[in-house]
Amino acid sequence: MMDHAPRHPEHSAQRAIALAHETFDIEAAAVLGLKSRVGAAFAQAVEMVLAIQGRVVVMGMGKSGHIGRKIAATLASTGTPAMFVHPAEASHGDLGMITPVDLVLAISNSGESQEMAAILPMLKRLGAPVVAMTGNRQSTMALHADLWLDTAVDKEACPLNLAPTASTTAQLALGDALAVALLDARGFRAEDFARSHPGGALGRKLLTHVSDVMRSGDAVPRVAPDAGFGVLMREMSAKGLGATAIVDAQEQVLGIFTDGDLRRLVEQGADLRQTTAQEVMHHAPVTVDQHALAVDAAELMERNRITSVLVVDTDGRLCGALNSNDLMRAKVI
Repeated sequence: MMDHAPRHPEHSAQRAIALAHETFDIEAAAVLGLKSRVGAAFAQAVEMVLAIQGRVVVMGMGKSGHIGRKIAATLASTGTPAMFVHPAEASHGDLGMITPVDLVLAISNSGESQEMAAILPMLKRLGAPVVAMTGNRQSTMALHADLWLDTAVDKEACPLNLAPTASTTAQLALGDALAVALLDARGFRAEDFARSHPGGALGRKLLTHVSDVMRSGDAVPRVAPDAGFGVLMREMSAKGLGATAIVDAQEQVLGIFTDGDLRRLVEQGADLRQTTAQEVMHHAPVTVDQHALAVDAAELMERNRITSVLVVDTDGRLCGALNSNDLMRAKVI
């Protein structure tokens, strides 16, 4: 059995909570401290990234490397092609991933990472611009980079002032700020974000169209205006939508008849045996274009307090039908 490490003699719940609060204060101060130091160099970094024809290659060792991976992922998902290359692996062949049209974003709190220092001369000879994100202006990385971004912090949140905590938080915040400035400069939209995240909830909402989830062909209930009430009911029951469209010979939508309409007629005591679809239908029904986003169809149904909607093409012809269950299966709602 593994021996547990000895506890601090003053350990208590109150001490743990106090240290958590202190950590938040120190890291918040580290992030806010960046505001006064973000200026012309940051704006220049944005322009440098916008000017390159290749990718942003993010590099960093240890905890800075973990932050670098996240920054690369954020850049890539917000319109700036980016990847992470491990500095140690770069010395053993991965440097071939970097081309002269790329930009290197090198991250190190001290700016003296041996692995980064070893490949800086090769990066310079390659011709790829280097932006150093460090906390030391006089460091090897900062002095040999084309541009320096200051991520200095007064102290780490670690009580020993050793473990990277506040410094990595500052790096992450500055990386996020860079990604936000770049996506704004590129005119990056929610639709663009969705295309980078097709498997997520946002992707489904912004990429799924009505035509992707609607019922079509014979699955769409429809009858002619002169159809008898028996024909109308059989079509509704067979298609399981809880409604049926009434269309003319050109498939133009004339009306709709729903389960709710049936209940209201029964409550009124109407004799339905000799009625036709045209006599009982609801005129001018709510419809949605097949090219509309599925999420917009869901909002339309909610706004009109209906559970199904007819789908039409650009000429107003019936081409599909949709209900809330269809949207739920597609995970749009």
